[in-house]
Amino acid sequence: MWLSATEALARLGSKPQSLYASVSRGRIRAKPDPADTRRSLYREEDVDRLAARARGRRSSATVASEAISWGDPVLPSAISTVSGGRLYYRGVDAIELATTATLEDVATLLWDGPWSLPASAPGPVAATPMAAAFAALAERAVLGVPSSGLGPWQLRGEAAGVLGCVADAMLGAGAGPLHVRLADSLGRPRAAEVLRRTMVLLADHELNPSTFAARVAVSTGASLPAGALAGLATFTGPRHGTAAAAVLALALDIGPHADRPGDGLREWLGEGRVIPGFGHRLYPRGDLRAEALLAAIEVPASFRRLALTAEALLGDRPNVDYALAAVSAAYDLPPHAPATIFALARTVGWLAHMLEQVASGQLIRPRARYVGPAVEAT
Repeated sequence: MWLSATEALARLGSKPQSLYASVSRGRIRAKPDPADTRRSLYREEDVDRLAARARGRRSSATVASEAISWGDPVLPSAISTVSGGRLYYRGVDAIELATTATLEDVATLLWDGPWSLPASAPGPVAATPMAAAFAALAERAVLGVPSSGLGPWQLRGEAAGVLGCVADAMLGAGAGPLHVRLADSLGRPRAAEVLRRTMVLLADHELNPSTFAARVAVSTGASLPAGALAGLATFTGPRHGTAAAAVLALALDIGPHADRPGDGLREWLGEGRVIPGFGHRLYPRGDLRAEALLAAIEVPASFRRLALTAEALLGDRPNVDYALAAVSAAYDLPPHAPATIFALARTVGWLAHMLEQVASGQLIRPRARYVGPAVEAT
């Protein structure tokens, strides 16, 4: 069953902004109204589920099953956290750290000890930097040593090798700080300083999906390159590491609606598409990572219009995916740039979490709450 906006709002007891935000975040499915394509219809079961949640009508089983989806922390970690709307790396404010630190500095902090990149070597030839990273990690994973049983120094050495492998695959062989190599590989050496700041702010974000995947992999004793490969595979989803590309597409898509950009956003919502780049559950008052990056660039006019319109329509402010897309647009970076920047930076975080997981000696093995056909106990 599908509901009109009036019916959905009545059940939710909320304002239109909240309804639009729920559609944008994928919580409520929507489709164009066949009788009037300027309007949308909303999935009844999604509306009722959110309405019940707002009234607090959740069983203990439901609470437990939702804990793994933006719920309570499921693993102890000393690496990073979001507290009071700010991101901290081992207790250090990431926004302040980004004013001067390099990605290498962050790796030293998050890996909890000294390390050094191995000598650079040419990476595999591939159509895109992402494809090259997959190929390089896959080859290294086949030959990688099990992570279980390695000591801290050995693990950091292996982590350095994995980071070097990813960097060489994505950027080509070279020397110097990673943000400088990245800027040169993108053909935009003048963007090096902004890229340095960007990668520091993207290096880690506590237990996000790709980080969790990497930790699960090495909890079995798999090698660090195998864990990084698991993280990279998870990263490629449009709801995670490639969201910035969707923001770029959205900015282009609403171009014909320059005078009335809200019409373009309503079309996206009416087609059941999530509006990327806005809002974040961990930052209810706004993503400070995005604010720091946007303050460091001349934000293109199309992105300024998009931000103003989305905030008015959804009530959400830009997040770091929007900021990464804006950085790419401001410097006219190649299409692959957002994913390359993000993946290279986040490799540092994946490795930090893998080192921590290996040190814990614990196997990550959740249980499922079975909801299939009834079975007889024996």
